[in-house]
Amino acid sequence: MTAEAPGEPTLKISELAEGAGVPVATVRHYLREGLLPEGKKTSRNMAYYPPELIERIRLIKLLQEERFMPLRVIGEMLDSEDGDIDRVRSRIEAADRGLDAALARERERVPAEHVGERLGVPLEALERLAELGVVSSPEEGYSPSDVRIVEAIARFRAGGYDESIGFTVYDAKRFIEPLQALARREVELLSEKIVGRLPPDRAAALIESGIDPLADLISAMHSRLVATELEARMSSGEGG
Repeated sequence: MTAEAPGEPTLKISELAEGAGVPVATVRHYLREGLLPEGKKTSRNMAYYPPELIERIRLIKLLQEERFMPLRVIGEMLDSEDGDIDRVRSRIEAADRGLDAALARERERVPAEHVGERLGVPLEALERLAELGVVSSPEEGYSPSDVRIVEAIARFRAGGYDESIGFTVYDAKRFIEPLQALARREVELLSEKIVGRLPPDRAAALIESGIDPLADLISAMHSRLVATELEARMSSGEGG
């Protein structure tokens, strides 16, 4: 990637990093990845950079850490907009509007107590699930995903997995951390393939149409992995 420095180079790399609020190592990494233009060298170990790069570094950091965009994708976006960060921001904002439309159904809410009554799950259990981060707070109401989680827990309990054999809502907490990592990977995949690279309407349609199939794919893969793990344990004698 190549990009022309937009202004007079007056900042050392340490000043550039301080202005952007990142470590010098981060700036050096962005330079190595071609996300920033080379500075104006005044000696073997000294170069100066234009102050305008501060905002570029902040944008790269935001897209990387808050949007989970790979640096390669960020670089492609910067290249496609000739390094114009305002145009890159406009693309991201447009993509956000598309995502907002795609996620509209997940923002729908139903009273949590109605869900609990219908499924026979006590309100205290729902509140504990909320405290653990498994579902939304009952006061906020439940999204469609929250309802599906409570339905699954109700089926689990109906199948005999309850307090009498040591299963409680706290067991659900074991899955939060690995599922958060999985969700992050899914968002990274969407960011890499769709967000900011396709027109907003197209991106929104793809995300909306892909949410359920992706969940089904992951569920099917999980079922297969659980079966494989059980088979392995039985074969090794751990299940006996």
